[in-house]
Amino acid sequence: MKSALITGITGQDGSYLTRLLLGKGYTVHGVIRRSSSFNTGRLDDVYQDPHESSVRLHLHYGDMADGASLRKILRAAQPDEIYNLAAQSHVMVSFQQPEYTADITATGVLRLLEAVRDFAEESGKQPRLYQAGSSEMFGATPPLQHEESPFRPQSPYAVSKVAAHWHCVNYRDAHQMFISNGILFNHESPWRGETFVTRKITRSLTRIKAGIQDKLYLGNLDAKRDWGYAGDYVEAMWLMLQQDEPGDFVVATGEQYSVEDFLGFAGEALDLDWRRVVEIDPRYLRPNEVVSLCGDPARAKKKLGWKPSVDLRGLVRMMCDHDLRLAEDEARQVAGRMRAGVQRV
Repeated sequence: MKSALITGITGQDGSYLTRLLLGKGYTVHGVIRRSSSFNTGRLDDVYQDPHESSVRLHLHYGDMADGASLRKILRAAQPDEIYNLAAQSHVMVSFQQPEYTADITATGVLRLLEAVRDFAEESGKQPRLYQAGSSEMFGATPPLQHEESPFRPQSPYAVSKVAAHWHCVNYRDAHQMFISNGILFNHESPWRGETFVTRKITRSLTRIKAGIQDKLYLGNLDAKRDWGYAGDYVEAMWLMLQQDEPGDFVVATGEQYSVEDFLGFAGEALDLDWRRVVEIDPRYLRPNEVVSLCGDPARAKKKLGWKPSVDLRGLVRMMCDHDLRLAEDEARQVAGRMRAGVQRV
């Protein structure tokens, strides 16, 4: 039975990857940050009581800012594979918190690499490591973007991801570590965080459809992205660590759509005229906009045997169906509170 360690396990990708690995018979260890409220909602249906002898999912408190905690977790998990998905991953927030973004998203990777080196020397194991890169690293480089395209980052987040990428390449070359960089283009799902534009769109439009929200405020509708399904993309992560040699791989659909196109698919799925409810708010415009991202997944298709299974229209419908159920539940709760208030009066 293989053991895997996932940083960022409570996020969208971490939750999908956890299910994939558990389904393949792995024991999964996840790093979670201490919080005053529970932040493990995406794992609720696979969480296992740690007192059970057959438990295969273990959660450990740690932080990418704390190298000592990473070393302790590595010793406890004894991983064969490590998936580093942890980051401050919101582009707009990175302009507001650039130092924190750099510390977690870039220097945090360096802390993890050093911890893995120490663990390998102590244990004699040679765990394989996956580093989550981002299409934002290409920034101003025109599409199609592939593994040899130059990085031209346009945000503190993207700069940090570029630094993390080159830390991994350097450790792979200098210390003969098995490290693969996945340069993943935008990937979405019903578990996407609600502050990201795609989930903000589906969440807001379904609430408008249910009658509990009036407007949706957005920034640049002309930005073009290559959107895929997160469930497909975590399979590519796993495939990278099953190869004979490590490498760098672009994971993308090769198809590009604008934010306005995404709105159109969502409106179609909900039978809703989005133009009547969407307004532009300048606060959501980035200081340095990335205009056009579209990836070339040829290497991943050839070497990994990977391909996407969900197109954008299907992905948007999946997200809208999920969020409409949430919105309808919310509407019923609102109506129930209003009835209760009337009865009290």
